[in-house]
Formats: sequence, C-alpha cells, structure tokens
Amino acid sequence: MLYSWTTRPETDQDITSIREVTLDAFPTPLEADLVEALRTDPAWLPELSIVAEGADGTVAGYALFTRCHVGDVPALALGPCAVLSRYQKQGAGSAAIRAGLKVARTMGENLVLVLGHPEYYPRFGFSRASAYGIRPSFEVPDEAMMALVFDNTLPVPSGTIIYPAPFGV
Repeated sequence: MLYSWTTRPETDQDITSIREVTLDAFPTPLEADLVEALRTDPAWLPELSIVAEGADGTVAGYALFTRCHVGDVPALALGPCAVLSRYQKQGAGSAAIRAGLKVARTMGENLVLVLGHPEYYPRFGFSRASAYGIRPSFEVPDEAMMALVFDNTLPVPSGTIIYPAPFGV
C-alpha cells in the first residue's frame, strides 16, 4: 500500500510518539534518549524536528536536524531519522527528511551533515563529506559521513565536525 504523508514540525503532543518511533526503529534506546537529551540542548531547533504522519494521524516517521559546527561555522546535523517498522519502505522517512531539508534551506542554512547509509542519503543530494574536507572527530567509513550543500557558490567550511554535547563525541 502506498501512503500519503503529511509532514510538520513536532508539537508537544508528538513527544511520546517520536520516542515510540525511535524505539521501534533502533535496537537500543540510545537514539530515543538522544532525541530527548537534544530537546534540552542549545543545539535544538524546534522547527527542524519533523514528523511524518499518515491520514489517520499516526506518527510513522521522524527526522531531526540539530545545530552542529564545522570548526566555528554553523551547520546542521541530520539524525536520528526513524520510521515505525510497519511503515518502512513506504516513504515516511523520505518525506520527513525532504520536509526538514526544505525548512533548513528557507532558514538560510547551507550545510547539512549526516552519518548514515551511503546507499540511502545520496537520493537527497548528500555526497562524501571528505570531498569538502569535512570529517568527524571519530573513525567512520568515509562513504558513511556525508554532506549536503544547498548553494555551492557560497563558501563551504572544512575541518572537524563539532556535534552537540548529547551526541557524546
């Protein structure tokens, strides 16, 4: 069955559903706990905590973008992204990510970073962060650390990614 998803920033009423989505999508509660910790961090940008809901109001997908830095230049970190297992591969995650990227662009952001599946994120325009001289402070496969630049005519910072404290890196 193909679903039509409505995307929007989270509300207070979504907090429990978002936790349920992240608990269902990941094998441990680390990502769900990370979302809750980020909500109380200065890196939190409420308009970039995006849910995808079905016609019945079920929150099926979630994408979070928070403030990070490359050196001292502001950027966005995408993650966690999660989809209820029963709705995976039906576009809920993609809808939430696309909605968040659209909001980020309208906010004037130019750089989004993600550590994720190299087969999944290029569909949104992500490519290897190392091509921009951007790297995390920890070891990851080069193809898994990706960057999306909205406007290549603007300067793109290079250097080490500084994640918000709740990421623990």
